[in-house]
Amino acid sequence: MPRVLHTAQALVDVILEIDALPARGGNANARSERKYAGGAVTTLLAAARTGAEAVHGGAHGTGSNGDLIRAALARDGIALSDAPRPEADTGYCTVLLEPSAERTFLTVYGAERQITAASLATLAPQAGDLVCVSGYSLFEPTREPLLEFLEALPEEVDVVLDPGDPFASFPEEVRRRVLARTTVWTSNADEARSLTDLDALEDTPEALRRRLAPGAVVVVRDGERGCLVFHHGRGTEIPAFPQQAVDTNGAGDTHTGVLLAERALGADWESAATRANAAAAIAVTRRGTESAPARDEVDAFLA
Repeated sequence: MPRVLHTAQALVDVILEIDALPARGGNANARSERKYAGGAVTTLLAAARTGAEAVHGGAHGTGSNGDLIRAALARDGIALSDAPRPEADTGYCTVLLEPSAERTFLTVYGAERQITAASLATLAPQAGDLVCVSGYSLFEPTREPLLEFLEALPEEVDVVLDPGDPFASFPEEVRRRVLARTTVWTSNADEARSLTDLDALEDTPEALRRRLAPGAVVVVRDGERGCLVFHHGRGTEIPAFPQQAVDTNGAGDTHTGVLLAERALGADWESAATRANAAAAIAVTRRGTESAPARDEVDAFLA
C-alpha cells in the first residue's frame, strides 16, 4: 500500500485563547494556554487514524518540544525516518485564538529547519507513495535542500503540494521548479486565487492544473462550501458538512491527511474528498491541532 510521507516542519503549537487581538503596542490577557504537536504532525495523524502508513522525514530536536512531537507521533504509530538533532530543540508556533475561531501566528525556528537533501532521502519514497510538501519549507534555509530532494525523486512518486499563504510570493523560478514536480495540489481558496490571479474560484483548478506535472490532480478547499476536485479535465464540487467551529487550527491539514490516506487505501478522488470534508468538519468542533478523527468516527458521522 502507498504511504503518506511528510517532509515539512513538525512544530509545537502553543495556543493562547484571547478575547481579541490587542492594538499595536497594547496588551491582551490569555484565557487559556495549551500545547499541541502541530505542523506536519496534524496531516500525519489524520492519515494514520484513517488507516494509512504515515512517516515523518523532517528534522526534530532533542529538548522538551522534540519530546512532545515524538510522543504525539508514537501514539498513532507514525514513524520518523531521521534521527533527532542533538544540538537544538524543535521550534514552536504561538497561536492567538479568538472566539470567532480566527487565528494569528508567530513562529520561532528550531531544529526542524536543519534538513538536507540526504536527511529527507531517509524517507526512501517508493512508487505510489505520496510525499507531502509545504510552501513554508520554501523559505530559507530549507528551500534548496527541499528542491534538491524533490528533483531527485522517481517519477512514480506522487508529490503533494500544500502551498500555504507564502507560495505565491516566492520567485517565479522557485514556484516553477516545485510545480513542475507536483502531481497533487491541495490548498484553500485564497491560496488558489493568489497564484492564478483569478477571482472566480471555479476557474482556479483548471488554471492551476496547466502549471503542474502531467496528470496532476487539483483540490481546492472552500470552507463551509466544501471543496473542488479537478482531474482528467473535469471538476467536481464536493459538498461540506458545516459545523459550529470552536477551533479551525489544523482543519486544512486534517483534510489533506484524510484525503491522501483514502487515496492510499484505494478510494477515488471524489470519495476521498467527501471523507476529508467530513473529517475536517469533525476537527473544527474540537480544540487543538491533534483533533483529527479516527476512521470509525468519520463512518459514524457520514452515516
